[in-house]
Amino acid sequence: MSGDKQADLAGPGIGNYDDLEKILPSDYQSLLSPRETQEALYAVKSYIEENLCRELNLIMVSVPLLVTEESGINDMLDRDGSRTPVSFRIENDYGQNPVNAQLVQAATKWKRMALRQFDCKVGEGICTDMRAVRKDYFLDHDHSAYVDQWDWELAITAEQRNLEFLTEVVQKLWKVIRGADKHVHTLYPKLGEGGYPDLPDELTFLHAEEILERFPDMPRKERETAILQEYPAIFIYGIGWPLEDGYPHEMRAADYDDWSTEGVSADGRPVHGLNGDILVWNPVTRRRHELTSMGVRVDAESLRRQLEMSDQLDSLEFPYHRAIVDNEIPLSIGGGIGQSRTYMAILKKAHLGEVSVTVWPEILKEMCRRKNIHVLE
Repeated sequence: MSGDKQADLAGPGIGNYDDLEKILPSDYQSLLSPRETQEALYAVKSYIEENLCRELNLIMVSVPLLVTEESGINDMLDRDGSRTPVSFRIENDYGQNPVNAQLVQAATKWKRMALRQFDCKVGEGICTDMRAVRKDYFLDHDHSAYVDQWDWELAITAEQRNLEFLTEVVQKLWKVIRGADKHVHTLYPKLGEGGYPDLPDELTFLHAEEILERFPDMPRKERETAILQEYPAIFIYGIGWPLEDGYPHEMRAADYDDWSTEGVSADGRPVHGLNGDILVWNPVTRRRHELTSMGVRVDAESLRRQLEMSDQLDSLEFPYHRAIVDNEIPLSIGGGIGQSRTYMAILKKAHLGEVSVTVWPEILKEMCRRKNIHVLE
């Protein structure tokens, strides 16, 4: 069992197309045509961007697709080095002034630096229409090499770095996502004709340690699947800190979310972590479905602690990390809401390829054709 838990720390939990064949529904019928799907997803997009900015006092800003390697500002996604960005050299001026560039994997670190660039005060923040490339994912029904997110960041005070404030922000996010669900169902009533339940009005908040206590022998994704049978929409606190069984709920990078600060749970127990994920049950694929990852960002103390735990103290040489240690950028909370993942959940879709255009292997496209899943090309 320990080997299963170790292998389950990263990745989607599907490692081959024989398994995916069993997961994708065999009786699928899209409730919307490809054209209607595009119209509906842009209605969702507009609603979420407008209302997320209103709820959290954010402004929409431009976001980079490329960053320099030397900045250390790219998102490494985890802390085991398994997911590396696409890198290339821009020769520029016949090699006299080259640039070592990387495609972003997420805008997590850039956003925090951007709070200073856009002069955001406490209680103000930014939201981006982010695009990224993650080449190391296994391409299945809800993972692709092309990533689209609403990456957002909000400047906060030191006193707001606690579980109570995190919970308040998560509840505002869920209000927006749930509102988008209701909005698009009003525009497209046929979304209610498939017999699938709507997203629930309320989120259930649980710490990763509580879920482990309920299902101590299960790997992480199996625990999430089991708990979602009881609560179809959850927020899991504390992702990254080693739990009672010695494993973190999931690996998390050491230099953005604070997963190590100790706090007190609602029932009075000591817990670690000021971050978490929103997951919902997808009734179409009958699987766990992650919508967003977010958290209070590291301060100087938690950054050093997490880099030391991850054997990455040499990262303190990067400009981004120095800016945190030297208190040159705001304390913040932030996250990334998966756009295509959200469209899948709200529009009752079986595959990311129904709502976004990217590359898929022929074996997957043929599988989708057999199962009546229209993958965009």
